[in-house]
Amino acid sequence: MNSQNVFAALMEPLQRAVAEEGYTTPTPIQQQAIPHLLQGRDLLGCAQTGTGKTAAFTLPLLQEMTQTKNPTHPGRPRALILTPTRELAAQIGDSIRTYGRHVKVRHTVIFGGVGQHPQVQALRRGLDVVVATPGRLLDLMQQGHIHLDRIELFVLDEADRMLDMGFIPSVRKVVARLPKKRHSLFFSATMPPVVADLARQLLHNPVQITIDPGKPTVERVVQKLMFVDKENKDALLIDLIAGHNMDKVLIFTRTKRGADRVVRKLHDAGVAASAIHGNKSQTARTSALYGFKTGKVRALVATDIAARGLDVDGITHVVNYELPEEPETYIHRIGRTARAGADGDAVAFCAARERESLRLIERLIRKSIPVDRSHRYHSEKACHATGAAARPEPKSGRQRPFGHDRHKRHQGHGAPGPRHHRQG
Repeated sequence: MNSQNVFAALMEPLQRAVAEEGYTTPTPIQQQAIPHLLQGRDLLGCAQTGTGKTAAFTLPLLQEMTQTKNPTHPGRPRALILTPTRELAAQIGDSIRTYGRHVKVRHTVIFGGVGQHPQVQALRRGLDVVVATPGRLLDLMQQGHIHLDRIELFVLDEADRMLDMGFIPSVRKVVARLPKKRHSLFFSATMPPVVADLARQLLHNPVQITIDPGKPTVERVVQKLMFVDKENKDALLIDLIAGHNMDKVLIFTRTKRGADRVVRKLHDAGVAASAIHGNKSQTARTSALYGFKTGKVRALVATDIAARGLDVDGITHVVNYELPEEPETYIHRIGRTARAGADGDAVAFCAARERESLRLIERLIRKSIPVDRSHRYHSEKACHATGAAARPEPKSGRQRPFGHDRHKRHQGHGAPGPRHHRQG
C-alpha cells in the first residue's frame, strides 16, 4: 500500500482531522501498521518514541470504535491503552482528542497524582476508550469503579519502560482481567526476554513491525564532556546557558531534591526554569511541561522517571548535570534532543566521583565522549580520578560495590522500585 492510500483507507472524519493537523505523508510505522490494524490484526511493534507510533494506533482505534458502534456501559470501557507514565498517558489522550474531533468516541485519561473523583465520574458516564497508567487503574479496579470484561481493543505501549519501572507484575494483573477475545497491540522500543515473553502471551498471530531508527540516536547527537568539580557545576551550567544558543534545554539530575535546587540556582541567575519529578503535583508537572513546550520556560530540570515518555519537539540541548548510575539511561537522556531523525547537542558534566559512571557509559556506547577543556571550571582532578575517588560516595556511611542493589538506589532518585506501582 502506497503512502497516499494509507491515510485514504481511513474513514472521512479521520482523514479530515489528519489533514487539519497538516499531515500528508505517514511515517514508516504508520504506513506499515495502519492497514493491518484496520483489518483487525494483532500487532507487535518495535519502535522508538518520536516515530509516530501514537497516531499509528490511535487512528485505527478511533475507526474501530466508530464502525463497530457497540454501546458503552458505566465503568466498562470498550478499549484500554496502558502506558507507563502520566505524561505519556496525557499525550495519548491529546492524540485521541485531536484525531477524534469529528467522531463520537468518548475517552478519559486515568493516572495517579491527582484526585480520582473526576476519573470515577467519567467512568460512570460510560466511555469508549480509557488511557491509563497501571497503578491508578488497579486502584480503581479494586474499588469496583472499572471493569475490563467488555474490552474489545487493548494497547500496551512502551512495554520495556514498564519493565524498567517495575510495572510488569501490575500489567499481568490487568491482562488477567481482559476478555480472551480481543484485538491486541503491543509496542516496545526494545525486546528483553521478559517483554518478549509477555508479548507472546498477549498476542494472537501478530503482524510484526520493526522500525529501524536508522542512524542510532547516540550517533546523531553531538556529545561533549566537561570535567568539573561538584561545587562548580551550578556556575558552569549558568555560563553554558548564558553563552550558548540554548533555547530549549533539558537538564537531568539524579534526585528530586537536586532538581529543585538547580531550578532555584537558575532562577537566581535570571533563567526561566521549572522542575518535573515525582514529588510534584500533576498540575505542577503539566504546567511545567506546557511552559517548556511553549517556550515560556527555557530550562526544564528533570529526574529520569519524570522524563519517561517525554516527547517535546525542538529540544536544542540535553545537559547531564549529574551522570546517571545506569549507563543505558544516558542513551535515553540524550535521545530527547534527537527526535524523528533530527540532530541535537548533549553536554555531560563529570565530577571526580562520577568518573566510574563515565567509564561504564563510554564502554556501552563504544566511544569516548569528546572532552571540552576550554571552559574556566575545567577540573584535572575529575579528569584523572581513579579508584575509590572515582566512585560514587557511599550512602549512610556504608560501603557498597558500584552498581549493586539497583532498585534500592532508584527509590531515592525519583524512580520507583517494584513496590511503588501505585504512584503510576
